[in-house]
Parts: sequence; C-alpha cells; structure tokens
Amino acid sequence: MLTNIGTITVQVTDQDTALEFYTQKLGFEKRADQPMGPGQRWIEVAPPGAQTRILLYKATPEMPGAASYEAARASIGQPTGMVLEVDDIVATFAQLKANGVCIDDEPKQQPWGWWGVFADQDGNTYGVHQ
Repeated sequence: MLTNIGTITVQVTDQDTALEFYTQKLGFEKRADQPMGPGQRWIEVAPPGAQTRILLYKATPEMPGAASYEAARASIGQPTGMVLEVDDIVATFAQLKANGVCIDDEPKQQPWGWWGVFADQDGNTYGVHQ
C-alpha cells in the first residue's frame, strides 16, 4: 500500500544556486546532499516540519536516454504543479519579496481561499494557498 509522497523533483540549472535559493530565500531545510554520479548530487530540501521533500535535480547529458535529458531541460522555468500551504499568505509574500523572490501573482482572495504564485531562481513556479 502506498503511504506517503517522499520526494518531488524540480529541475534546476545549477544545484548550488538552487540550494542557496531554497534555504536562504524560502527558509527551507536541507534534508540531503550527497554525490549521485559525475557532476550530479542528490539534494533534498523541505519546509521545516514537512514530510515531503523537493529534489533539486540537474539533468546531465550522461543520464540514460537523450530524450529524458532534453525533456528534463525543457521543464526548467515551467510551473511545478506544486502548491505550498501557508498560515498567512500576505505576511509570507511580504517576506518573499523582502528576500528578493520573484512574485508572479500577488496574493488574491479566490472562492477557494487566498492564492498567489512565486518563481524560483530558474523560473519554476509554485502556487501558494491559504
């Protein structure tokens, strides 16, 4: 029986830059950082206390299948499909702005609650819900 969502992969262009962004600008914790082959590391980050982690993955030409590499590279700068939850979206977005995070959509009241969107250092976007 499936019991948990462990990691969700986000493609990045530079793992060190991504790690700095997620830990310094978003306040995530680094959960793992270990070698994974030539020019590659397994880096997991997550909001404090969260069970599901984000894998900051850099596709390399050495990965199996050229089509996989091209598809991975093409996904950089696209919506991640992830929604992060917050207790106070207005305060969260104020902090994100103060940290220099690119805001794609300011928080707005919607029929399902408050909603906003920000982008990471590579333009990968995240929804934020309260």
